[in-house]
Amino acid sequence: MVGATRQTGKGWRVRTVPLAPGLAAALAAVAVALAVHSLVPVLPAMTIAVVLGIAAVNLPGTSALCDGPLRAGLNFAGKHLMRVGIVFLGLKLSLGDIASLGWVTVALVVGVVLLSFAGTYALGRLFRLDGDLPLLIATGFSICGASAIGAMAAVKGTKHSDTVLPVALVTLCGTLAIGVLPLLMNPLGLDALQFGQWVGAGVHDVGQVVATAQTAGTVALSAAIVIKLTRVVLLAPIVGVVGGLERRRHVRRAQAADAPAGPLGTDSAGKPRFPPVVPLFVAGFLAMIVLRTTGWLPAGVVGAGSVAQDIALGAALFGLGASVRVGQLFKTGVRATMMALCAWALIAALAFGAVHLMGS
Repeated sequence: MVGATRQTGKGWRVRTVPLAPGLAAALAAVAVALAVHSLVPVLPAMTIAVVLGIAAVNLPGTSALCDGPLRAGLNFAGKHLMRVGIVFLGLKLSLGDIASLGWVTVALVVGVVLLSFAGTYALGRLFRLDGDLPLLIATGFSICGASAIGAMAAVKGTKHSDTVLPVALVTLCGTLAIGVLPLLMNPLGLDALQFGQWVGAGVHDVGQVVATAQTAGTVALSAAIVIKLTRVVLLAPIVGVVGGLERRRHVRRAQAADAPAGPLGTDSAGKPRFPPVVPLFVAGFLAMIVLRTTGWLPAGVVGAGSVAQDIALGAALFGLGASVRVGQLFKTGVRATMMALCAWALIAALAFGAVHLMGS
């Protein structure tokens, strides 16, 4: 039986936790999401996976299953398969494609990401969101949606349950972008290339970018994907900076308390353990980017990696969606939702300004 290890107050012990039912449900949901996406390409498969998860945990017939025999596997998918998906995401990135944009465009994209991150984080503090919510929302909105939220949560040591609301918000705003931004293309006087640049610089998740940009044709779609993937590359350095600051904070706290052990206890040699500056899966993400850039990988391998990324990330998003209680979200997430909508407008405005600077 597939199982997991649980921690008790007295230390680690092995306890068999049935993961197979929840993982099977998540994979089945991914199959449904991919099938729906193939029939209706404007609907991103990852968005469908989140919606299916939310529906599963809120409908009377399946709610008890999500909270009962499926829960362990769904939680495992939401945490660990998310990390697998992030690693394979690196196969979609080539540094050569980014270099072809030119240093001015790359600098503008980096500027949009940094200003979006700072502005969204400031909005989170202004709306008095609790804990790591401002940081997680800022990371997801400014870089690459749920994948970025998962990476930042790992660095910060954020509880799995605390990533549910940020993922729901990034899905909500990204879905709104699919419907709203194409309607603004002509009123704003954007041609296909400019529209693609705007979408790539301002929409959160890769799938949402594709769904939005393809409404304006292949020129818009190509521009959107390259600029979006340039934003994705920034996941590693931003996570690394936050990871370094987090590790430094833990070290100082341990020194101030004159504690012999770090916040994560001690290793087998009795040495203190602290949070990693860059998690192993982020290092894997970078390694995949390097492999793709070298051109050594056959097209079949890159394609297989893309499929693996869709399956892993889709299962993770279904697992996270299956933790979203709509009634509780309405009670506790109103301020966060208002803040997310403000951040969405801010990022769209920053991206719009960058597009005009790219063409000047």
